[in-house]
Amino acid sequence: MKTKIVIILGAVLIMLSASAQSKPWTLQQCIDTALVNNRNVKQQSLETKNKAIAYDQARKNLMPEVGASINQSFAFGRTIGENNTYLNGTAASLSTGLGVSGSMILYNGFRLRNNIESSKADMFASNADLEKIKNDITTNVAAGFLQVLLNKELLQIAVEQLGLTKTKIEQQKALVVAGKMAEGELYNLVAQESKEELSRLRAENTLKLSLLDLAQYLEIEKFENLDVVAPDNLSESDLKLLTADEVFQSALSHRPEIKGAEFRLKSSEYRLLATKAGYYPSLSLSTGIGSSYYENNSVNPLTGQNYIFDSFGTQLSNKINANISLNLSIPIYDKSLTRNNVRSAELGIQSSKISIDNAKLELRKSIQQAYYNALGAKTRWDAAKKSELASREAYRFTNQKYENDRATVFELYDAKNNLTQVLSEEVQAKYEYFFRIKMLEFLK
Repeated sequence: MKTKIVIILGAVLIMLSASAQSKPWTLQQCIDTALVNNRNVKQQSLETKNKAIAYDQARKNLMPEVGASINQSFAFGRTIGENNTYLNGTAASLSTGLGVSGSMILYNGFRLRNNIESSKADMFASNADLEKIKNDITTNVAAGFLQVLLNKELLQIAVEQLGLTKTKIEQQKALVVAGKMAEGELYNLVAQESKEELSRLRAENTLKLSLLDLAQYLEIEKFENLDVVAPDNLSESDLKLLTADEVFQSALSHRPEIKGAEFRLKSSEYRLLATKAGYYPSLSLSTGIGSSYYENNSVNPLTGQNYIFDSFGTQLSNKINANISLNLSIPIYDKSLTRNNVRSAELGIQSSKISIDNAKLELRKSIQQAYYNALGAKTRWDAAKKSELASREAYRFTNQKYENDRATVFELYDAKNNLTQVLSEEVQAKYEYFFRIKMLEFLK
């Protein structure tokens, strides 16, 4: 009975898994899966954590450093006793030392404070890099997702056109049997069916390749059951074409590549201040407390007996000593090390400023390209929609003429092929426009 239950549960789980795999994916599911699986995201996440650790350590460098020490030593032969006199050559002595020490930097030209701010900026820059990678992945997944939707519609067009031809063939077969149509005309229809079947197979293969591309973006191994569903907001009424300047002004304060470059500039500026601290004196505080224990087996020459020493605890209590000191270090000449480090830090600031300008320039170029591509796609889509209406009417008119024996089968399928091409162009322009609009919204 237990075995049967296990088998039934296993079968149910397999069915549920298969059902989950065959369920169409939404765009958000695709993006979430890609972000979880992508190795670049994982790698950058580790780098971001490493920067957070460096920032934490920079803050903790302000705290005192405390350490403890314990030493144990044995001496044999001619040794020095507690009163700094030599003992006889057969003496053996034991000494134990215990101590706790601490040190703290009081002033070093604010090097530690500036290092903290520099590490903090580096951490934020790393977070921005991670966000940039995620944005790039989101863009790639969205492009692959829309490509699948496009290829699905192109396949649907090919299937519908093939269905129309099959229907026409069945109609003409009845006319051939009734003797109202030459059998040669039917062969032309069959040839047209073969061409459209080939177009359907090509569209089907193109769809499979686009699904493979999407699966590779998601980094999933199996894509045979992968399918997608169009978003609800993918209609012309939901789309708004933003101007390039409007998008750019908004993107300057939101895009991670700009924020990352700005954080790196801030890090370079604080790094310069930290480097200049080498010109200033540094003041540190150190303190310590310790005690010791000592004994030996040497003989007192006056009494002829071994020396008597206090117990371990008594000696530790009686020998407690403490110290505190201030240490001032004044730089005089360091072989121009600080000066050259400052010069290098200043060059780093200039490089960071150039990086910001480059990031803004690349962002503006991307926005302008997306905007004009969207304009072009909208123009092509509008033209394709008008052409679709005209092509449908032309095909309808030619089909009527063909059914009234006023047009040849070649004229009919020339009109039909024109309609198929126009439908494909209209779908392609539509999805390109969708993608460009979404790109502008995303860049904003």
